[in-house]
Amino acid sequence: MLTDNHGRNINYLRLAVTDRCNLRCFYCMPEDGLNWLSRKELMSYEEMLKACALMVNMGIQKIRITGGEPFVRKDIMQLLTSISALDGLQELSLTTNGVLTAPYVPELKKIGVRSVNLSLDTLDANRFFTITRRDEFANVMAALEALLHHDIEVKINAVVMDGKNTQDIIPLVEMTRDLPVSVRFIEEMPFNGDGHLYTGLQWDYVRILDEIKTKYPQIQKIDDPAYSTSYNYKVPGHKGTVGVIAAYSRTFCGTCNRIRITPQGELKTCLYDDGGLNIKDLMRAGTSDDNLKLALLNAFSNRAADGWEAEKKRIVHPGIHESMATIGG
Repeated sequence: MLTDNHGRNINYLRLAVTDRCNLRCFYCMPEDGLNWLSRKELMSYEEMLKACALMVNMGIQKIRITGGEPFVRKDIMQLLTSISALDGLQELSLTTNGVLTAPYVPELKKIGVRSVNLSLDTLDANRFFTITRRDEFANVMAALEALLHHDIEVKINAVVMDGKNTQDIIPLVEMTRDLPVSVRFIEEMPFNGDGHLYTGLQWDYVRILDEIKTKYPQIQKIDDPAYSTSYNYKVPGHKGTVGVIAAYSRTFCGTCNRIRITPQGELKTCLYDDGGLNIKDLMRAGTSDDNLKLALLNAFSNRAADGWEAEKKRIVHPGIHESMATIGG
């Protein structure tokens, strides 16, 4: 079992396969997009697979594929199929915006993907267009339908934004009445790629839950799974569940079990740090597997206690300016 310098287990890797995305959500990036990484700057699939195999050998049990949007990268299913076959890996999952996902769902089921996080901030097609700057709502809903049809667990991730989609909180909770989904409301974070000025958190996890209780005062707290980032609830009689993620408040850092690798190979032991170890560069320099492991163990042994400490120690970007697309959602 991998542990960090604070005694926390590390068994979960979030691997971002691309910084590109086919949506332009205003809270993630500017309308014109980002300065996309060149192909040479990206980790190759071979490098990603090697990194995953190495970390599974060290004790990583769960891998989540993220982006950007994973399905905009060509031949992504080849990578997913190879990762799913790694000896010792217990769970492979992914996060997607759903725009291109539906046709891949049968194959995802076939290779053993049991859980998919679907980004969906609103159930209103017009607000979807306003938030994402793209007319893709129908494709996202088709992806949701396909995932449920193939009995893949769905977690719907909705970022709560003041003045943009707070009116969607109750309709999203209502989805759990008839659908076996987990709807998770996420505090807005400052990772917007300088697309707009982040003026501070208006809707924290407490306010979000209070809003839910105005319609569902009978909502009940349920047990949170180990390492859960969400506080989890259930409305009596509903098939699905509700979660609230304190992503900006950072209340779950004490049990954080996850690390990230960005599309360019940067290891982030905390979402709020600025990296420091580039796995891709070490591989391309011919670093042996044993020395790669030593470099990773050294990074894990110098992990910040929480997101606030990690942010305070930032050197490359003293403020938060990246996009989640370049970090990995």
